[in-house]
Amino acid sequence: MRYILAHDVGTTGNKATLFDEDGALVRSAFAAYETLYPHAGWAEQRPQDWWRALCLSTRGLLRDSGVGQNEVACVAFSGQMMGAVAVDDDANPVRNAIIWADQRAVSQVERVAQRVDPRHVYSVTGHRLSPSYSAAKILWLKDAEPQSYQAARTFLQAKDFLAAKLTGALVTDRSDASGTNLYDLERGMWSDELIEAFELEPEKLPPTRDSTDVVGEVTDIAAEETGLRPGTPVVIGGGDGSCAGVGAGVIREGLAYNYIGSSSWIALATPKPILDPEMRTFTWAHLLPGMFSPCGTMQAAGASYQFARDHLAAQEKVVAERLGISAYDLMNEVSLQSPPGARGLLFLPYLLGERSPRWNPDARGAFIGLTGRHGQPDLLRAVLEGITLNLRVILEAFAQQGATIERLRVIGGGARGAAWNQIMADVFGIPVDRLALLEEATSMGAGVAGGVGVGIWKDFSKVDEMVEVAGEARPRPELRALYDELSKLFERAYTALEDASVFRGLAQVDSAQPSPT
Repeated sequence: MRYILAHDVGTTGNKATLFDEDGALVRSAFAAYETLYPHAGWAEQRPQDWWRALCLSTRGLLRDSGVGQNEVACVAFSGQMMGAVAVDDDANPVRNAIIWADQRAVSQVERVAQRVDPRHVYSVTGHRLSPSYSAAKILWLKDAEPQSYQAARTFLQAKDFLAAKLTGALVTDRSDASGTNLYDLERGMWSDELIEAFELEPEKLPPTRDSTDVVGEVTDIAAEETGLRPGTPVVIGGGDGSCAGVGAGVIREGLAYNYIGSSSWIALATPKPILDPEMRTFTWAHLLPGMFSPCGTMQAAGASYQFARDHLAAQEKVVAERLGISAYDLMNEVSLQSPPGARGLLFLPYLLGERSPRWNPDARGAFIGLTGRHGQPDLLRAVLEGITLNLRVILEAFAQQGATIERLRVIGGGARGAAWNQIMADVFGIPVDRLALLEEATSMGAGVAGGVGVGIWKDFSKVDEMVEVAGEARPRPELRALYDELSKLFERAYTALEDASVFRGLAQVDSAQPSPT
């Protein structure tokens, strides 16, 4: 038996997962690391911590699974995207990595917007001009830490750094390149025009490779630290968003997947980027060559339900802890005591502002339609419906650009509840499949890239055999008119509060609020 070792380099830690040559998950191991916040709006991690986590998780996984180093056919990667990891010729980090959550480069983006039309940036890269992406972070380094910029041989992403530590190869893949604001999606190459607009040097960007490319072999030094066999092939893999799409089996048109964690996103697979005239959605390069992954993201999906758990279901939380079960399971049961539509109660899930398709950092959450007859079941159901109605806005943005979505697959910890799955099917109007592996889809995507890369599997269609549907929720036709009407009211409620500057006004009050006395 041959095994594929997939590493998923996340924000909180590294998950190492073994898949066998039949595609079955064998075992996983996790090693955590910390995020540093040196100033407001900054977010950094130590690349050395990523390497330490890779070594720990690899050794622990091989030990606990009983898989020998000679049985590992390859190592493949998924990783957090949109960062800036400055490394020298020997793949040593020049400074801490600036990660995706960092927002320090606002002034750099404003300067670039004077040099190139932001709409043109979107048309080339599939993404808005933003400090979230790698290019602005690299430009900030050039401005604020010129010694770090000059010392950098190249700028990598998290998974690229680990691949370089294993092999010495300084490369990236196309999906991670598409999260930089510098990559021409349709031409499949770095954009010289945008590199110039960002005042960067093209030689400081790594070569781009297909996600299935073997970029090198584990060196003797790396083998000694990780417990892997020297010469083990390393497949570059892809960014976590694109890997999750493959792990959810979304490798052809007509399918979409919805990841539900603290945040949530919906993405699909298309042969062309979806470039929205209003720039509401964005597009990654897919792991499959020539395919793309249009995406829309909301800020507070699971976070809104967690808020409801902490502030609306304190008793359920205590009971669940006593029984050793999830508080969310009890909350879902309570929510079913309220009818569809929550007796005319709407919840706007904007606890952290909003991203796609609103792009409004000032947006605020709200219950609308509250009366004395509403109780806890209605509040909890309204929260679930409000999150789902907001996700429907993303689906409608795709539909308006001609995308066809026949069914949706849900992954992530928030996808566990059958009650919420049914609400999704009813609100979206399409079947919703809950996958058996909710937390491992990203690792599975990396594993499939690895298996294809070393010839264990012919192509990405292997994932069709690997994806197991644990439950299906079908839309109930009798509820279609209700949720169509609620969707319109949801949109009108958001628009009214935004047009009247209620969100902005409340944000200003919040920022000026004195400390409690």
